[in-house]
Amino acid sequence: MKKIFERPASLHNAPFHYCPGCGHSIIHRLIAQVIDEMKLHEKTICALGVGCAVVAYNYFDVDLIESPHGRAAAVATGVKRARPGSVVFTYQGDGDLAAIGTAETFHAANRGELITVFFVNNAVYGMTGGQMAPTSLIGQKTTTSPAGRNQDTAGYPLKFSEVLAQLQGTSYLERVAVNSPAHVRKAKKAIAKGFQHQLKKTGFSMVEILSPCPTNWRMGTIESCKWIDDVMIKEYPLGVIKEKKC
Repeated sequence: MKKIFERPASLHNAPFHYCPGCGHSIIHRLIAQVIDEMKLHEKTICALGVGCAVVAYNYFDVDLIESPHGRAAAVATGVKRARPGSVVFTYQGDGDLAAIGTAETFHAANRGELITVFFVNNAVYGMTGGQMAPTSLIGQKTTTSPAGRNQDTAGYPLKFSEVLAQLQGTSYLERVAVNSPAHVRKAKKAIAKGFQHQLKKTGFSMVEILSPCPTNWRMGTIESCKWIDDVMIKEYPLGVIKEKKC
């Protein structure tokens, strides 16, 4: 019998531990599939952020290095400069990248570092209990904003991809989602483009991925996927935000 679907070689044969409905496992698989299809397995290095993303070392069968909270882009920069023939990517959540890691990510992008960033945006701090993040929406209830995020005291949701688009060093920025089969297919294409821009040495590339977090959103799995379509995408529109010729 012909096998038409199997575990990517770039993923360990280990069950995912993530909460039911979480998007991390989908994103892991997509990245691993792209690594396999682009034949990058033997030269790929991943710098992990802190939070739910940090345990990706249990799943990716590539070389990985853990970074202090928020510093994955700085660590990836060092790895890429030391090993310029490698394909280097970071895997980070919004609390890690868009809060404590703002400076590292911003300046790596501004310098045009030849790394690829996968930025998982679920609009909350996931691992530590669902606190408000820079990406939390106005009115969104979290453990630290039980009445909903108030722009007068907490400011506005940070559209990090749009911010980075203003920098000359960025070559490719796209926002995708993984809450439906159609969105998953588009996300895989974006992940491949992110790697392609690194290989072509066009500059810093980042794919922002809207991901459901049913546990911290206090929603069912189906409801959380619908919430991305009905609410989150209105604040964070999908599509290519910036792309230089590759």
